[in-house]
Amino acid sequence: MTEPVIEVKNLTKSFDHWLDQPHSFKNLLTRLSKGKWNPFVVGKQYTVLNDVSFDIYPGEFVGIMGRNGAGKSTLLKLISGIYTPTRGTIETRSIIAPLIELGAGFHPDLSGYENIFLNAAILGFGKKATEAIVPAILEFSELGEQIHKPIRNYSSGMMARLGFSVAINLAAPVLLVDEILAVGDAGFQAKCLSKIDEMHRSGRTIVLITHDPNAIERHCSRCIVIENCEKVYDGNARDGAEYYKKLVM
Repeated sequence: MTEPVIEVKNLTKSFDHWLDQPHSFKNLLTRLSKGKWNPFVVGKQYTVLNDVSFDIYPGEFVGIMGRNGAGKSTLLKLISGIYTPTRGTIETRSIIAPLIELGAGFHPDLSGYENIFLNAAILGFGKKATEAIVPAILEFSELGEQIHKPIRNYSSGMMARLGFSVAINLAAPVLLVDEILAVGDAGFQAKCLSKIDEMHRSGRTIVLITHDPNAIERHCSRCIVIENCEKVYDGNARDGAEYYKKLVM
């Protein structure tokens, strides 16, 4: 039997909530100098994901749905290695290209062109491999001469164009896509979704986070729904979209 490319077992993620957190670096230094704040005292923990388990197999197109704050983006950050689990395990058996946050992996003082190489290097791709795909990235992003300007001058839509163009053109077998596609014009969103479908047909594994049930029905073969920090549905995409609609009504 084929091994899963992503294996999540009993995953729990909690974050610390600090009591009386300083509101600035100056305030922190003042409190420390007066002995009025202990940086090691945690008020409480809040749980974002609780005992979540699932496997994703090569070639699957999986949509992950849930209300705002349900833990969907945290889940993708755990899979991509940005966060570490509080409990449970995540095992990945493939190179993963995450497209999770605007500007993730980009340096604001470098140009868009320079950031292509920086982002590719972070994902483990060498200079020659990156040079080979630069023309495709430039063509898909449609940034023109803007590619030579610093990232700090980019709009959120331009950032999304560059980030998506880099991620899809790297030869990573698994692509993680958060709701970053909601940024930018409708024409580019349609172009991105069409490209994602093309990648899926070529055998790549796609994990897509979205609030749009229509996108789940149109593009995904499977749907996972997260509610109250837990997995409440995992199965057919169409049924999952209907489950989510009833959940939020």
